[in-house]
Amino acid sequence: MKMCLRNTKHFAKISLLLLVIAITSCNALKKVEEDELLLTKNTITADGKKIKNEEAYSLISQKPNSNLLGYPLRLNLYNLAKDNPDSLYQVWLHKKPKRVARLNKLLSKKQVDGLGESFIVKGASQWLKNIGESPAIIDTTKTSKSAKLLKSYYDSKGYFDTKSFYQIDSSNRKQRAQINYKLELGDPYIIDSITKNITSKTLDSIYKLNAENSFLKEKEQYNSSNFYKERERLTNLFRNSGIFNFQESSIEYFIPSDSTKKPISKKMEVELQISNLKQRGQNKLTAYKIFKFDTINIYTDYFFGDDVSKMKSITYDNYTLFYKDKLKYKPKAITNAIFIKKDSVYKEINKSRTYKQINNLNTFKYPNITFDTLSNRLKTNIYLSPLKKYTLETNIEGTHSNIQRLGAALSTSLNIKNVFGGAETLSISARGSVGVLSEVNNPNENSVSEIGADVNLTVPRIWMPFKTKKIIPPYMLPQTRMVIGTNFQKNIGLDKQNFNTILGYNWSPTQFKKNSLELINIQFIRNLNPNRFYNVYQSTYKRLDDVADDYQDDPALSEFFETSENDSDPKLIIPTGTSGFIDQVLNQGLIPTTSDNYKEVRSIDEREKRLTENNLIFSTSFSYSKDSRKGVNDNDFHQFKIKVESAGNLLSLISGITKFNENEDGHKEIFGVPFSQYIKTDFDYIKHWSFPSQNVLAFRGFLGLAVPYGNSNSVPFAKSYFAGGSNDNRAWNAYSLGPGSTQSLNDFNEANLKIAANLEFRFPIAGSIKGALFADAGNIWNVFDNEENEDAIFKDFNSLEEIALGTGFGLRYDFSYFVLRLDTGFKTYNPELEASKRWFNDYNFSNATINIGVNYPF
Repeated sequence: MKMCLRNTKHFAKISLLLLVIAITSCNALKKVEEDELLLTKNTITADGKKIKNEEAYSLISQKPNSNLLGYPLRLNLYNLAKDNPDSLYQVWLHKKPKRVARLNKLLSKKQVDGLGESFIVKGASQWLKNIGESPAIIDTTKTSKSAKLLKSYYDSKGYFDTKSFYQIDSSNRKQRAQINYKLELGDPYIIDSITKNITSKTLDSIYKLNAENSFLKEKEQYNSSNFYKERERLTNLFRNSGIFNFQESSIEYFIPSDSTKKPISKKMEVELQISNLKQRGQNKLTAYKIFKFDTINIYTDYFFGDDVSKMKSITYDNYTLFYKDKLKYKPKAITNAIFIKKDSVYKEINKSRTYKQINNLNTFKYPNITFDTLSNRLKTNIYLSPLKKYTLETNIEGTHSNIQRLGAALSTSLNIKNVFGGAETLSISARGSVGVLSEVNNPNENSVSEIGADVNLTVPRIWMPFKTKKIIPPYMLPQTRMVIGTNFQKNIGLDKQNFNTILGYNWSPTQFKKNSLELINIQFIRNLNPNRFYNVYQSTYKRLDDVADDYQDDPALSEFFETSENDSDPKLIIPTGTSGFIDQVLNQGLIPTTSDNYKEVRSIDEREKRLTENNLIFSTSFSYSKDSRKGVNDNDFHQFKIKVESAGNLLSLISGITKFNENEDGHKEIFGVPFSQYIKTDFDYIKHWSFPSQNVLAFRGFLGLAVPYGNSNSVPFAKSYFAGGSNDNRAWNAYSLGPGSTQSLNDFNEANLKIAANLEFRFPIAGSIKGALFADAGNIWNVFDNEENEDAIFKDFNSLEEIALGTGFGLRYDFSYFVLRLDTGFKTYNPELEASKRWFNDYNFSNATINIGVNYPF
């Protein structure tokens, strides 16, 4: 078996080497005819100066083949493909007279004929063509078109006298050439004066009130995009000022023909013309007028083809609600989502807000809103089609890891819409999993199980005892979320029971800004088997056992040790030996309090207590986020998020009125559990820059600090920070970096201060395969808590020397719906080592860290 595995690895290495040799040895001109030229570069110069404008280069229809770090990988992959693989197969098949008969006897005639269409013969070449890139052969027709587009582009910027031409330079290399696009711009034209001719007095008055916001300015350079922006601004202005039927085509710009024929002054006269409404089938123009809303009808359970005349109706707050048999909704829940008010002036934005808020109710399909006009009044009909009241979702998945050999998970969720008649959504979910543990990592256990349930109620408004409309108006899509849930874990870690309840609010002032307030977040974490601490945290156990080695021969301590069949060295017994030895050190004077061993044992004891104690977290948090991203394909944006969380203050206030019990450390308890008290703040910033050829530079910066005080000496494990992993510093595994310059003493290293920065350059390789080069920096530290290890504490700015740096590369495969990511990180600067050995120590593949992730880390 070992021999087979060794041979397989040897064969894989040889295959990979042969593939690399085949690709690198490819001739880039393999599929370029003798009378053709391969395009290597495009340049643009304007008045003798080189242009770097990405927008201008995007107008060039022919571009050189893409490259990976200067190497045309996709071109060479394409060149590896055979042009006529099926014909070559037929030639090979009939080259020897007996070959066909021999193969037909071995396989069958049908199978032999089918080999010509197989992946080996034809499919491989087709796959190489799909992921590769055909050679960019210079086409002068396309080149001429590109030159004309460049002229038009600069015409739109006011350079109406532009002359454009190109030169093909093939002097450097055989059958290769670059195209130099040359432009003679001259001076741009300037808008000298702007006059207006608005037929409608109503439109003219609206225009005057908002003229200062115009994109067209006198004495500025002509730019056609400003004319488009101004037309769009005026259209939105009029449609949001009561002009329901305003047509964008009514706006025209008139520039006298002789205005652009003044070679000396190059000054333009612009006239804005806004004509009256041109109605279909009529030659006479109609003056625009302001519309107001009249009757507003809401059909609450409408389906296409329904006879609305047979529906019942009620009137509520100037709205008429129609229904079939019984009104299933509270009228206020529906009318609060309607921004169209009787006798109010028509505004396009209120129509859009109505669409969004109705969707936010999560009760109806996309609504249909129609208008009927009578004079200057609008009759409004809003058709709402209910979604299914009950939906059931079920997911089944299998799992496998180095801890769990085999596992299965089942989750199901029942969603009930409009549960109380106010467009609320109630979700009841349950989940469970079972698995078989690895005997190597878990010799004392053979199975794992988890079960949990949640009840989630979402209300499409702010649920509070007082009105909040003036602070958070309905157009901000407010929501109230109430959650209660519990979770049980058995035979994993310390066996935990979690209970969580949340009362929170969400609202979005704009499309790009979001706010979230968790007014109440109660979390209770109970460790069911704290005696298993040293079984789970093996690194901590080893630290304690190493100290105990000096005392293993003491007869008075013999009951704390045992030897195994495989190891004659006595080990501390878990849990009686570990707890007994710690008691001898800390309480019975076994080790002097000034010794390093005493400090080590005390540190271990404090960690054990912290990670095995039950937690009661009663917190309030607020988060604000801003995201300028306009779509999934937008690669030039920024994101900012800040979150502030405070825990324990309300309970601390109550404890001043009502006496709470205190534990031996003087911490106040509720039902025998000390409540946590801390304040935590996170800052997260992401910025993406887009470059030509789908290249993207991404940056992330993070700063987080959680400070315990009052009833706590440390932050709960669930609220602390860790470093490393596929979405953090990828040269370290999760929880393995820090704190500070400590040598990752624990299995799960965490602290209450974190600084991180990531930089990643992403680029296409072939088809759906992408590549990345990255640098990850950061670390975690302890500060303002009870940590005594000096190497783990952030003292001053000199502690920034302990920021770790990991660099590496990654591959991504884009499945459209998600991205599968493989990253290889190298410890470039390791603060755990001596100062003289921190840079590039063990910088090789054998010490690299491989992370697998889904989607981009930031």
